[in-house]
Amino acid sequence: MAKTSKEMYIAGEWRGSSDGSRFDVVNPATEEVIASVPKGTEEDAKAAADAAYEAKGKIGKVTAWERFQFLTRAAKLIEEHNEELARIITLEAGKPIRDARVEARRAVITFTSAAEESKRIYGEVYQPDAYPLPPGNENRMAFSIREPIGVVVCISPFNFPLNLLCHKVAPALAAGNCVIAKPTSETPLVAIRLVELLLEAGVPKEAIQIVTGPGRSVGNTLVESPYTDLVTFTGSTQVGTQIASLGGKRAKRLILEMGGMDPVIVLDDADLPRAVEAVSRATFGLAGQVCIASKRILASEGIADKFAGLLAERVARFKVADPMAEDTDIGPVISEDSREHIHSLVVEAKGAGAEIKVGGSRMPGKGYFYQPTVLAGVTSDMRIMQDEPFGPLGPIQAVESDEQAIEIANRSIYGLQSSIYSRDLRRALRMAREIKAGGVMINDPTTVRFDNMPFGGVKLSGLGREGVRFAIQEMTEVKLINMNLA
Repeated sequence: MAKTSKEMYIAGEWRGSSDGSRFDVVNPATEEVIASVPKGTEEDAKAAADAAYEAKGKIGKVTAWERFQFLTRAAKLIEEHNEELARIITLEAGKPIRDARVEARRAVITFTSAAEESKRIYGEVYQPDAYPLPPGNENRMAFSIREPIGVVVCISPFNFPLNLLCHKVAPALAAGNCVIAKPTSETPLVAIRLVELLLEAGVPKEAIQIVTGPGRSVGNTLVESPYTDLVTFTGSTQVGTQIASLGGKRAKRLILEMGGMDPVIVLDDADLPRAVEAVSRATFGLAGQVCIASKRILASEGIADKFAGLLAERVARFKVADPMAEDTDIGPVISEDSREHIHSLVVEAKGAGAEIKVGGSRMPGKGYFYQPTVLAGVTSDMRIMQDEPFGPLGPIQAVESDEQAIEIANRSIYGLQSSIYSRDLRRALRMAREIKAGGVMINDPTTVRFDNMPFGGVKLSGLGREGVRFAIQEMTEVKLINMNLA
């Protein structure tokens, strides 16, 4: 692919960075430079915040019907350009093309949901005379309305560079806000293309901007700006807590989707073939680079060895290759640093007594490929069961009882999603109520996410909720209006 050059969109125009600097976008499957984009500066971020602040009054007055129309057109354009968007995702993120197509299709659903929800941003009517004070409540009428919060900063990750950005941008626009997109530097190209399509769909030019560049300068400036009102972020817990610290100084509203060490519990009465297939996909799909991937496999001790053998057999059949190939199951991880982190976890676990059932090493040649790896005999004190790997690792720990499985699952500092496999639904539901997580999937993978249902974590996995309708609630302010009719 010939190297392309892209620009940022700030204050209604496509432009380079204020100092002319740029950075390269690298294909993780080939290590080739595929594009150049502006390396935005603090000055660029301030310009975007200023422009959004000036426009938010105007954008807040765009009617719900107008928002519905341009969001519907955006969904249609994303659908028409699905293959193009999928190929961009594969080039810059290394995601297998089949999975990239699924992500592009989900982006259509996200914008379609946002269009529908733009017509359902309701307030409530209250009954003042239900309260004895203040006097005269029998003459009062009270109701609430929801108003746009103002300027929303959307900071998106590399693993779902299109749909996770859509999960921020679409509800923000549906609620009548101005949006500043800040994609991760590994995968800015599909985000830029999304903005192009939104403008083509008729999104007001004042309502959308995109700034590319380092998080430490561009991202922090947007978070700290007095002109931005909400920051919605998906990424690591380390960066998310830094954003919380910076935003907290201005009492800024935050939606943080951060890390996870999502446990999957396979009980002794589980349908093992079904569990093996589901866990293999949830653990190794997208090379394990999913916040809700299954990262800790807790299997009842009576079936742990059998499960480990079956999982290793299944994983050995995955094809790890060029993500553009139609039959590829697993592509590369995003960078060499990521691959080194993954390998260090494997080496440490093996040194501490874990058994590598399959995989366990880097793959030779170009690209940041790592063998999908199943490990048995893992214990909770190993770093592989504590630090998020964001890679194709499946560590299996045997558990003596349901209670021990729950205790280990809850021991983590994270609490994003979890999964339980059992034929006994009462048993599984009892455990689900004890697990501290934002979501529990019974006989389904940890990777299940519904685009218009609540999604988010507890503890250090997150703050607030996504899911289009729920994000809109976060991105609006509730205003109470009282009328004294006496």
